[in-house]
Amino acid sequence: MQAEQKPLILTLRLDAESQTYFDSLRRRHFPPELNFLRAHLTLFHQLPNKQDTLNYLDTIKVHYFEMNVAGLRHLGAGVAYLIDSMELQQFHAKLKRHFQQVLIPQDMQAFKPHITIQNKVTPEASKWLLAELRSEFVPFPVKAVGLDLWEYLGGPWRHYFGYNFVE
Repeated sequence: MQAEQKPLILTLRLDAESQTYFDSLRRRHFPPELNFLRAHLTLFHQLPNKQDTLNYLDTIKVHYFEMNVAGLRHLGAGVAYLIDSMELQQFHAKLKRHFQQVLIPQDMQAFKPHITIQNKVTPEASKWLLAELRSEFVPFPVKAVGLDLWEYLGGPWRHYFGYNFVE
């Protein structure tokens, strides 16, 4: 009997400097007992763990592109940085068209790219952090440099495969 394959999560890979920045914020503000992951920008929450998924992603040829960290968003129990990029929206739409027959309802919703640095805290704690971060916020650029596929393990994720964009 074959072992059940875990669903795959697809995230956008950031340049190393941006990844380090968001990781440090997440370590500082996310409850440590619940922080299984590095900071990430999720493109799709559940893709089939099949060779077809890997084959399609392997055919994608995308150049690095810049995105704008445009603001902050209150998540009720956390805070996220909002990402603004027409190129990212177009890229996501292309992927969504390809995978539309297998997407879960959550992945069929409008795409609102963000990087969560705090979650699963009290509303008061998240409002306090939001106010603190907004008081000093200035938009800044980050770069998309690839894709990462992760296996969902019921909490933690395990890196499954990575795809580099073209410089």
